[in-house]
Amino acid sequence: MPQPLERSPESIAAGYDRAMLMRTIPASGEAIPSIGLGTWQVFDVAPTDANLAPRAAVLDALLACGGTVIDSSPMYGRAEEVSGRLIARAGAGASVFIATKVWTQGRDQGIAQMRRSLRLFGTRRIDLMQIHNLLDWKTHLATLAEWRAQGLVRYVGITHYTTAAFATLADIIAAQTIDFVQLPYSIALRDAERTLLPLARERGVAVLVNRPFEAGALFRRVRGAPLPDWAAAFGATTWAAFFLKYILANPAVSCVIPASADSDHVREIVAAGEGRLPDAAELKRMAAAFDAL
Repeated sequence: MPQPLERSPESIAAGYDRAMLMRTIPASGEAIPSIGLGTWQVFDVAPTDANLAPRAAVLDALLACGGTVIDSSPMYGRAEEVSGRLIARAGAGASVFIATKVWTQGRDQGIAQMRRSLRLFGTRRIDLMQIHNLLDWKTHLATLAEWRAQGLVRYVGITHYTTAAFATLADIIAAQTIDFVQLPYSIALRDAERTLLPLARERGVAVLVNRPFEAGALFRRVRGAPLPDWAAAFGATTWAAFFLKYILANPAVSCVIPASADSDHVREIVAAGEGRLPDAAELKRMAAAFDAL
């Protein structure tokens, strides 16, 4: 069983000025913040001062609100390198929960790629190493079991970004020993609610949610539409909070990882991790209100 680091909710929040909803990783009992940061596209930039400055502000905003989870991948161009530089610049290596991925074919290629990720993040150990989009997953799962035993990774996961892969994800969750699954889930894409999220909860697998805003499509859909007055009852004062609270209300969800290169946007989205979450009746009302738009 993975051993949790000294990251209690109190130690994570120490020095920060806001309290975020925490969720427990079933495999270890470790607590992590419910909202993190994705780096796809937004951190794939040349590491110049002009490019790093706004992304450093994003990381600072996340940390200031109690967030620690940063998700990346070799697939995301220079995102790992940029993330590693910013974490080092902020002196946050001890508190950041680094999640990245292996995205290649073959054992040797996988090992080489993961060692490169260690170098780019400037760390001896990755918190969560995921098999990106299930590419050669059987090979990498065997390697990751060895890496976890050696202390090079703390948690092992699998990912995909399409619902077409849900059946395979479910088969792996049911038959293999993994700690995390990363999948798409939003108020507009609720397929995971039917079988995958309940299965993950039953099997004690933590869930990272990607694409919570459907690459911005949700905001385009509600453009010009007023936020329902009744959303204030559970602390949603923006559409971003409305969308994220819908996701976080599912008890199987461990952390949502929206991507952003705007520090003001980060402060807005982390607000969804504060206050109470919608109850079952409110969730039905939220879905109906969104579907009617």
